[in-house]
Amino acid sequence: MPALIFDCDGVLADTERDGHLPAFNLAFAEFGLPIAWDDATYAKKLRIGGGKERIASAFTPEVIANAGLSDYADDQAALIKRLHARKTELFTERVQAGLLPGRPGIQRLIAAALDAGWTVAVASTSAEPSVRAVLRHAVGDNSYSQVHVFAGDIVAQKKPAPDIYLKVLADLGLDPADCVVVEDSGIGVDAAATAGLTVLVTVSSYTAEDDFSRAAIVLPSLGDPGRPFAGGPLRKPPTFAQQGYVSLSDIAQLIHH
Repeated sequence: MPALIFDCDGVLADTERDGHLPAFNLAFAEFGLPIAWDDATYAKKLRIGGGKERIASAFTPEVIANAGLSDYADDQAALIKRLHARKTELFTERVQAGLLPGRPGIQRLIAAALDAGWTVAVASTSAEPSVRAVLRHAVGDNSYSQVHVFAGDIVAQKKPAPDIYLKVLADLGLDPADCVVVEDSGIGVDAAATAGLTVLVTVSSYTAEDDFSRAAIVLPSLGDPGRPFAGGPLRKPPTFAQQGYVSLSDIAQLIHH
């Protein structure tokens, strides 16, 4: 059975700049921590897979000393867990307020795949409540209820490790040759490609300079009729998405290539 697997952040919606970044900074401020990430700093943090892992990278000896935090690893881990939970709440509030609309083509392509009897899944190591909120807002309740969600701390290693994609394949009984993954980042491409999956990239706000050499296709977005993609990074076969947007038949072409 063909399968279409999506990353969440940057793929279903361009969530990082207007969603996760302000949510991280609001959480840091609420907890009284001397941490505030600007755009350039956050771009570097995105090379680290996982929100809790990004927070942990900010707990430098200087920050620990200035904030009067415990030196014990268990205490810091507990604080990071609470901080990340609050950040997830703040992010979800932004999604529910309509601040992070779905990217072009997401609602259309997922609905078409489901109607054709394909398996559709989301594979993300972001917190599950965040992923579900973004997915529901991007595709609507009907499609949302039919999409398999793999999210949160359900694998030992986060992207660029292939664990999350290997879990999707194992749990859903999928053949990698029948699957296409939509990703937006270099670490996501590496995770999917290492799992033996064909990868289509839709570049997002922070990822234009990432290494996409292991991806089959690189596009600015999936596009939509009336909203074709134009400009930006582009690598595709001449017969792919000639109409300026990706159709389900284009995805099938990748599977049967």
